[in-house]
Amino acid sequence: MPETPPEDVHHQHEVQLGPSDAQNEQDYDSGVDETSNRSSLTSLRSSIFEFYEENGRTYHSMSAGKYFMPNDASEVERLDLQHHLFRLTFDDQICLCPKKDGAKRVLDLGTGSGIWCIDYADHHPEAEIIGVDLSPVQPDFMPPNCSFEIDDVEKDWTWSKSFDFIFSRFMTGSFADNAAIVKKVYDQLEPGGYFEAQDMALPIGCDDGTFTEDSDLWVWMTWLIKSMEAMHRPLSAAQNWKSLMEEAGFEDVVEYIYKWPTNGWPRDPKYKRLGQWALYDMDQVLEAAILAPITRALGWSHEEALLLAANARKVLRDPKVHAYWPIYVVYGRKPVASKRKQSA
Repeated sequence: MPETPPEDVHHQHEVQLGPSDAQNEQDYDSGVDETSNRSSLTSLRSSIFEFYEENGRTYHSMSAGKYFMPNDASEVERLDLQHHLFRLTFDDQICLCPKKDGAKRVLDLGTGSGIWCIDYADHHPEAEIIGVDLSPVQPDFMPPNCSFEIDDVEKDWTWSKSFDFIFSRFMTGSFADNAAIVKKVYDQLEPGGYFEAQDMALPIGCDDGTFTEDSDLWVWMTWLIKSMEAMHRPLSAAQNWKSLMEEAGFEDVVEYIYKWPTNGWPRDPKYKRLGQWALYDMDQVLEAAILAPITRALGWSHEEALLLAANARKVLRDPKVHAYWPIYVVYGRKPVASKRKQSA
């Protein structure tokens, strides 16, 4: 992990030292106050990079405790792998709404490793891409049209310019109030702009009865749902994005539901490959996702959580269990100003 923030990472709420402070230079001893201010800023930046350790994993320090997944190197690597899984799912695309091409100013909520931003920026050099996350785990080197900011999107948004495309991926369980986030997205979009959310839904699906409620994987899922509800961050975003967008005022809202097999059990070559990649991805999620919620909210021990995940992993890897992870993709458009006036 980097010990100091890259030069192009700025926290939206941090005090900026520079021209904005020039008007006060005559009112104080600049040598003393500049040293004090720079020391405070250095301390703030350092605290963001001081991840805290819990149950053998590291987690974000900004707004500590909000997000349930770790941010260590193995998790960042998994997120990069998961991006490839989405590419396989979407036939080498990374998003589906009309702004998959032609966007000018793009915001990625909860960017994680930053790979989606970098991929989009590489393919759209004419666009400005901003990724925001609680954890400063993004790479130091990126395309010139891509930047990252460290911030808590549940707090007030301070971007002065609007976006024509806002994107989010796997943010279920990240927010206490998903409707409030959708409203912020709506307000930050320019008229005609798009919001796209890609998310995983629970419960795990099965169409042939081979995955049952007495399964250890079902037990793991049930405890995860209970834990997240106890943390007041339910895992229900995927199924609700469509209705939340429509209630916020988005129009032409589209919802697609895909399936990621739990392993390579399908006969169809594409789905078999998806299942193999999904197994590699979710095999790591079983432990990472349950550790913080069940120990923080329900008081389980580290060892009990690991045993729960280990038992679930046996089912996840069993090709006789024909289960799948439901993947939702929902997008909608903010009405253009002219249409709003006509309907008023």
